[in-house]
Amino acid sequence: MMTPVPFRPDSKHLRLYRNALGQFATGVTVVTTLTAEGPTGMTANSFTSVSLDPPLVLWCLARGSLRYDLFSNAERYALNVLHSGQYDLAMGFAKDGGHFTQANSFAGEHRVPLLRHTLAAFECALEQVVDAGDHRIIIGRVEQLRYRDGDPLIFQGGHFGTFAG
Repeated sequence: MMTPVPFRPDSKHLRLYRNALGQFATGVTVVTTLTAEGPTGMTANSFTSVSLDPPLVLWCLARGSLRYDLFSNAERYALNVLHSGQYDLAMGFAKDGGHFTQANSFAGEHRVPLLRHTLAAFECALEQVVDAGDHRIIIGRVEQLRYRDGDPLIFQGGHFGTFAG
């Protein structure tokens, strides 16, 4: 095992900083919303629970995202937690937001698009937006959700995978 090398997360060490952050394994979600032009989605791994009462979750939106304007003030959206067999869906929504089909999606309670066969889908109303550096922290109040057990799709060190079992 390599000995960790200390460094400051400054402009000279952005790649090292990003690599260090990538050591944390996360689940993979596709955030979806309905826009005036139709449904759109994007892959995100910055999802976490904030509060049980009230039920709040958050995700982070990069200011440099091509879909920033579509998501930065979306009043309603869903966070779809992907299972281990949904790699292609994650990659499709990472590239562009238009990978909806009748086979892979349907409208939720408030017409927000939901993806089929996910481990969980959290339908949210925008609660708060916090500007934080080069991202916006989007906090949503969970109004409706779907859930099932299964193996999650995870992301770590720039790679998708599953738990070894």
